[in-house]
Amino acid sequence: MEAIISGQVFVVKDNIDTDQIIPAQFLNLVPTIHEEYEKLGSYALYGLPTELYPTRFIAPGQLDSQYSIIIGGRNFGCGSSREHAPIALGSANCHVVLAESFARIFFRNCVATGEVYPCECGERLCEVFKTGDHVTINLDQHTVKAEATGKVHAFKSLGDVRPVVDAGGIFNYARKTGMIAARK
Repeated sequence: MEAIISGQVFVVKDNIDTDQIIPAQFLNLVPTIHEEYEKLGSYALYGLPTELYPTRFIAPGQLDSQYSIIIGGRNFGCGSSREHAPIALGSANCHVVLAESFARIFFRNCVATGEVYPCECGERLCEVFKTGDHVTINLDQHTVKAEATGKVHAFKSLGDVRPVVDAGGIFNYARKTGMIAARK
């Protein structure tokens, strides 16, 4: 993946759980089947309450989101261990989730699936940005720049997990590095 990711942000607050990211009723979709993978993305963040989030992450009738970056508060991805959560976000064309903190299992599922970069920030950026703002993320420099103001905010390095996400997940990384045999 390229080190520079630009796009519009979708902003959420604290404790966004995996049932809000992908409700249980859609877990029968099999991500390894291309058509079902695509459909899974159309339900990303479907469980967010409309009274708190009137702007939808996925516009009605669309498969992909116009928001390639999610900015969240504390404890993003809490709840169950469903790996469908980062897969749904990746299928919806989200590349980065930049949050104040992550539930450990969600963070691990992001790395294992290679769907999205889970970037942790020390600042409460969900209070700084608004849905629709355009930003540029530099994964090498660990920064997010607000295009409207030019203000730059730092986030924590992904360290050793970045090459795993770059490779498209743990199995692709293991094949790439020779840890397991390549597929024939």
